Amino acid sequence: MTSKYVNSYAFIDGNNLHLTLENLEWKLDYKKFRIYLKEKYGVSKAYYFIGYLEENESVYTHLREYGYTVIFKEVLKIVDKETGEVTIKGNVDAELVLQAMIDLENYRQAVIVSSDGDYSCLVKYLASKQKFLTVLAPCEEGCSCLLVKSSRGNIAYVDKLRKILEFKPLK
Repeated sequence: MTSKYVNSYAFIDGNNLHLTLENLEWKLDYKKFRIYLKEKYGVSKAYYFIGYLEENESVYTHLREYGYTVIFKEVLKIVDKETGEVTIKGNVDAELVLQAMIDLENYRQAVIVSSDGDYSCLVKYLASKQKFLTVLAPCEEGCSCLLVKSSRGNIAYVDKLRKILEFKPLK
């Protein structure tokens, strides 16, 4: 498969992608996903935005090996005073939008990987500059209607690609 697109950049909300697919009970093969982005959308650079946790360093190493540029967000660890349960927050929205703006002149078109409606303003802006290619949302269910609307039909869903992108451990 050779892409008709050239020099696209992908901006991936890693937390959104990972958690959505985890809720669907499957794991994405990130190596296959990087190849898919290149072949389908001509992605020459794929930014992967994620909250940094020291214990996940090996994951970040693999992402870099597969060709992702990993951008970290400092995480907040919030402890519930009653239960002692720890919630980790690593919202990457601002970093993703800022990077898309910083690199605006370096790419022909952008692929936004998320289902978060907070990116609808970015999609609208990129479309107004003829810089928007598609939204690649983790799944249709739960995808923000704002994001669907702003993409104007240029949207696809990772969960529909499970057969080709699911991680299958060696037996």
